[in-house]
Amino acid sequence: MSLYDRYLAARTRHGGDPPRSVALVVTERDLLEQGAYGTLASFLGWAFDAGAERVAVYVSVLDEAAVPTIRRQLADVDAPRPLSVRGPGDHEPADTPIQLSVGLGGKAEFAGAVRRVAARVAEGELDSDAVDHDTIEAELVFPWAPDLVIKTGAERLSDFMIWQSVYSELYFTDVNWRDFRRRDYLRAVRDYQKRQRRFGR
Repeated sequence: MSLYDRYLAARTRHGGDPPRSVALVVTERDLLEQGAYGTLASFLGWAFDAGAERVAVYVSVLDEAAVPTIRRQLADVDAPRPLSVRGPGDHEPADTPIQLSVGLGGKAEFAGAVRRVAARVAEGELDSDAVDHDTIEAELVFPWAPDLVIKTGAERLSDFMIWQSVYSELYFTDVNWRDFRRRDYLRAVRDYQKRQRRFGR
């Protein structure tokens, strides 16, 4: 670790509460770069070393045919905690510290959750008057809200965790995934620590 990285790490340790839950958004193209999965494994280590308790990674894909290959490669990532991998059509909630999703957009996830709640109401299992935000959240693939969402490469939001990230802190970096380093992650944490979270207030 360079002197600058050690400096940043010290600042994050003493700079306030770090994000306990972190989400990362990358693209299918990012993972085609040489060493991309090694960078992902390192990213997961950096996040937990800096105080994260949960990490979600969303891989946005354009080519549906690439999903099975990406899922297999993600499942083989050398992760520091147990992980689960989700893809299109998966709807069972995951309860692992690391959750990886391929092409499972927020709109699709939310629509699926609503359909399952509606089915429970139709079957008489649930009273419609009892449906609230907790009911919906319990049906989401990622039933937790990230403190920090990191998007690499451009200042554009993706269709990802649209329910869960409504009060998240968003961090955009122009550093492309192939060049993302520990210092870039620590900069995101420092930026988070300097913010005053308002949760919509």
